[in-house]
Amino acid sequence: MTQSLPYLRETASQTAGPYVHIGLAPKAAGFDLTGSQLGDVIAEPGVQGERITIEGIVQDGTGAPVKDVLIEIWQADASGHYHQNPDPATGFRGWGRCVPAFEDGIFRFETIKPGAVVLPGGEEMAPHLCLWLVARGINTGLHTRLYFGDEAVANGNDPVLNLIEQAHRRNTLIAKASGSSYRFDIVLQGPDETVFFDV
Repeated sequence: MTQSLPYLRETASQTAGPYVHIGLAPKAAGFDLTGSQLGDVIAEPGVQGERITIEGIVQDGTGAPVKDVLIEIWQADASGHYHQNPDPATGFRGWGRCVPAFEDGIFRFETIKPGAVVLPGGEEMAPHLCLWLVARGINTGLHTRLYFGDEAVANGNDPVLNLIEQAHRRNTLIAKASGSSYRFDIVLQGPDETVFFDV
């Protein structure tokens, strides 16, 4: 006699909110719970490379700023190398975390421009940043990339960007340059939705 197993239902999912600021970036919410935390400075002054600022807004489907979102960035150094175990003494963390300002919804990172990353087969990826977002209403963290608007030739040859067939969709990953600052708005829904990757 065979015994049948009971039907198992999928565990319900849950979003990251509504306390993203407190749980993941407590200092931004006014709580000093740990004494130190990763922040929006990925590369301290003095780290080799071109110093840049990244700023932007995360927008919902209506164009309104999403303020309860956590943004993480990973990046290579100026030579195009990722640091598996970054040494804080060097001043280069290789990744950072921030939440937008409550007042205007703008997020900001201080870092250096990464170099081109060479893949194992010798192919080069254009300088880029990897981003991960979690927020209330998002069941699974969203992965995307930021490419630099003043790297047109490298962007044109990038193997990941070239996987995106429509040019207007590729443009959602390009940050606009203004001197040493780059503007990168992330759109969660709608016709101008940012390209997100299934990783």
